Amino acid sequence: MASKLTKSIAIIAGAGPGTGASIARRFAQTYPVVLLARRASSLDPLVEQITQAGGTAIGIPADVTQPGAMESTMQQLERQYGRDHFTVAAAVFNVASKFSRSAFLDSGEEFLASLEATARGASNFSKAVLPFLLRAVEEGPQGQLPPTLVFTGATASLKGGSGLGSFAMSKFAVRALAQSLAREFGPKGVHVAHAIIDGIIATEQTKEYLADKPDAKIDPDWIAEAYWFLHSQPRSSFTHELDLRPYCETW
Repeated sequence: MASKLTKSIAIIAGAGPGTGASIARRFAQTYPVVLLARRASSLDPLVEQITQAGGTAIGIPADVTQPGAMESTMQQLERQYGRDHFTVAAAVFNVASKFSRSAFLDSGEEFLASLEATARGASNFSKAVLPFLLRAVEEGPQGQLPPTLVFTGATASLKGGSGLGSFAMSKFAVRALAQSLAREFGPKGVHVAHAIIDGIIATEQTKEYLADKPDAKIDPDWIAEAYWFLHSQPRSSFTHELDLRPYCETW
């Protein structure tokens, strides 16, 4: 059946400064991008930057950990593009987990807060975008890249650390969800991938860290290129998980 769909979009949750902004700029070279973050102040400069570069971007303040936030977001996009006139070509869950280091026996009720918020956010986001990723499989334009869902992970996705139980649990949860969704939706044509970012990311906040050691931090633009690489893979050769780390990172 001929498709009447007119838009294939990319949607990035956690589109703040650093990695999220780099991912947004990279995918905006091909798709209109929808940017989600808790605060509009994080989105407005990026939307303007992408627009000035010739791309199309919409910023929607949304806390994906909250019930109803993603449902409201998708309803807004349906009003923007028409209910049956867009697909999601790529979706990236890049929402940061709360990082804190504390002795386990000294922790209180807040110990599970990061796990609950991160797992809920990843689940809410996935449940909202997957129907539109599946629609892209069924009705998208001929020759399109495989619809892709990428989760950003960390060193703690693979191993816990002393005092990092809360953070590691949240990252383990996202990795488990990514694996499960890959097994469920990969056979349906959706590429689900998990990226382990194993190292310090080069941002304004980290510019003094290892300043005397060139290339000791991960350039967020290269993280974005790795995500585009995942998106561009044919369905005969899906990568589920990749690691990115600087040459000098101990692992």
